[in-house]
Amino acid sequence: MTVGHIVLIGLMGSGKTTVGRKLASTIGRRFVDTDEEVERRTGRTVRDIFESDGEPAFRLIEHRTLADTLASTEPLVVAAAGGAVLRDDSRALLGEPHRIVWLKAEPETLIDRVGRRRDHRPLLDDDPDRRLRQLWTERDPIYRSLADTTIDVTGKSVDGVCAEIAEVLT
Repeated sequence: MTVGHIVLIGLMGSGKTTVGRKLASTIGRRFVDTDEEVERRTGRTVRDIFESDGEPAFRLIEHRTLADTLASTEPLVVAAAGGAVLRDDSRALLGEPHRIVWLKAEPETLIDRVGRRRDHRPLLDDDPDRRLRQLWTERDPIYRSLADTTIDVTGKSVDGVCAEIAEVLT
């Protein structure tokens, strides 16, 4: 039996984890963050996988984690890793029966939220501001094409974003 999950997509700093936890609690579903699940399954940090094995190896692990998560028969709220949309086979998973919600934020908002923290964000090692803008430009069309619903999170509280999602999904 295929279960429809609520899948949050968006760039790092868009609030997927924070909103996802709150939304799951509000609507009575379990929450899964695929980055956290990758780390739990491998016993390694995302940064370590990137640095030791490279981005392609990480993306494969990320894909398998997303596929396994979406195969759950328990209705979930899922925070998909920001780059989970990069592989064709991962994008193919993000359709019916799942509800795909894009938490959209402008680059300036993402830069403010992420700042220069690079602890577990290996894609931001060199020039975080420039890199976030580049990622936004590259991924915006992908997120747009996958989303059933787009929520602009700029200037909104977690509660406000959750309420907006709940309203759209009911």
